Amino acid sequence: MATDRQNLQDVFLNHIRKSKISVTVFLVNGVKLQGVITWFDNFCVLLRRDGQSQLVYKHAISTIMPAQPISLYDSEGQSEQAPETPS
Repeated sequence: MATDRQNLQDVFLNHIRKSKISVTVFLVNGVKLQGVITWFDNFCVLLRRDGQSQLVYKHAISTIMPAQPISLYDSEGQSEQAPETPS
């Protein structure tokens, strides 16, 4: 059965790729990389900075942090923000 839904990882990576948003990528070994994601697949991400490309395997990535706030979903009841918790 085919589904129209994409997983969050693909939606996130595709959005920052299309928008050419600068990101900081933290690797599991503590290394920090910065650049723009130009391509990705199930196993790796291509990060470009200063005319140089780096192929980074996803299993080595801990965190991807965009340089600016992003909105992944429209207002059709879905939002990237978590609901507020009562204090």
